[in-house]
Amino acid sequence: MLTKLSLLLQCTTCSAAAALSAISPGVAAQVWRSDRGDGTYANPPLNADYPDPDIIRVGPDFYFASTTFANAPGLTLLHSRDLVNWDIISHLIPRLDGSPKFDLANGGSYRHGIYAPSLRYRDGVFYVAVTPVGQNTRIYRATDPKGPWTHVTLDRAAFDPALFFDDDGAVYLATSIGSDGTITLHTLDRDVTRIVSSRVIYYNKGAEGSKLIKRNGFYYLFNAIPGKLALTVSRARHLDGPWETRPQIDDTAGGHQGAIVDLPNGGWYGFVMRDSGAIGRVTNISPIFWQDDWPIWGTPAAPGRVPDVAPKPIAGQPVTEPPSSDDFAASTLGRQWQWNHSPLDHLWSLTERPGWLRLDAASGSQFWWARNTLVQKGQAPRARGEMLVDTRALKRGDVCGFGTLGKFSAQLSVLGGTNTLTMRVTEDRKDGPHVDIREAGRRFEGSRLWLRTDMDFPAKLATLSYSEDGRRFTPIGGTVPLVFDWQTGTFQGVQFALSCYNPAGKGGWLDVDRFTLSRF
Repeated sequence: MLTKLSLLLQCTTCSAAAALSAISPGVAAQVWRSDRGDGTYANPPLNADYPDPDIIRVGPDFYFASTTFANAPGLTLLHSRDLVNWDIISHLIPRLDGSPKFDLANGGSYRHGIYAPSLRYRDGVFYVAVTPVGQNTRIYRATDPKGPWTHVTLDRAAFDPALFFDDDGAVYLATSIGSDGTITLHTLDRDVTRIVSSRVIYYNKGAEGSKLIKRNGFYYLFNAIPGKLALTVSRARHLDGPWETRPQIDDTAGGHQGAIVDLPNGGWYGFVMRDSGAIGRVTNISPIFWQDDWPIWGTPAAPGRVPDVAPKPIAGQPVTEPPSSDDFAASTLGRQWQWNHSPLDHLWSLTERPGWLRLDAASGSQFWWARNTLVQKGQAPRARGEMLVDTRALKRGDVCGFGTLGKFSAQLSVLGGTNTLTMRVTEDRKDGPHVDIREAGRRFEGSRLWLRTDMDFPAKLATLSYSEDGRRFTPIGGTVPLVFDWQTGTFQGVQFALSCYNPAGKGGWLDVDRFTLSRF
């Protein structure tokens, strides 16, 4: 008779939802838990928007760098011991710089900012190459992945850069852009501070998101083909070619941008992102096997696809997760929090009222342009965010509340000085943001209020509600679409968002006692 574990190991095409159902709902601190507790994992390891992955191994440790666009601090770095259980270890960029748009000027930097980092390690130093949109490529470095990180700026922009250290000590940066596919190789000096020469090495129509590795005397160049939502691998004995290219997988089989990483025991795993609707672009991991020195995703029994459920790459590691809920008792913000664009640090505090987050009203004509909006990633399949707030210090004109940030941004807000609630939905369109006031003037008593945002990603809908006692919640304003849109909106998965602004430019403040994330 087959054991439960052996049945699971054969079920490489079981749905991730079925995998999750095997976990007791009271166990996970987060909405989604990949580690099933029986030696297997369910994809994705993190069911949230961690796009453009680059993963490396240093000894027993894995590190994962991901895109953050206009969020600050920027460029998230995560750590794992088994490729399944991840925690946020640092953000490389404390605040965004180099453009007034990062301060929400001149239209802001929505859909731009920091993306597609390349993470590498050599001789005790971590390196990250990244090209902020509209700026030249930066090379960040640190001896400790927790930082501090410093950087140099190169003399040009390399789209989706791929940093690579060759066996002979030579340093390269490969780059290509999907509107073309010409792959250029820049040679850097040994100190990784400047480009000394450049040459074209290959053409792969539509290729971007380059990753370059070496194994058994072959160079392997992985490229995303966004127009097809597909991943290719090209192979050559020499960097100048000749190269030969084979298709790998696509979004129907698991993803379209990523590469592979070696395990301590000599095995290999792949990592790849997949467009997953309103949650954003999630990163999957997959076994890799080799056939005639070509990497094949999946297993020999089920080749060419990322399994939904598989044995953990490395057994025995404990469950680890990024933080989510927060009582704001620390003197610094939790690793899970970021600001929508760079914040105004004098307008928020964790020390003025210990145990509370104080968010002063920033200037802003409406939510889309308001400074100091605090965000955290939504999580699939269904996530409930809840906040307890104290409204006593709000002043007339303040609009302070909680909701979503995305293509459609819904905010359930207290109107300062009135003890009333409003529910507004801001839709970002090509001609700019449009505000729909779903409901205004809903009265409440007292100064303590619970605000709740439910994100139902399978249904593609969010619901906002409030409570005066923390037990009975009243929905307000109807449902709101959950949508991912790279042309308008944020180019990110929908995020929880806490905001406080005043069109007049000066107001009071909102005190937040805690944020709680749960399933529903």
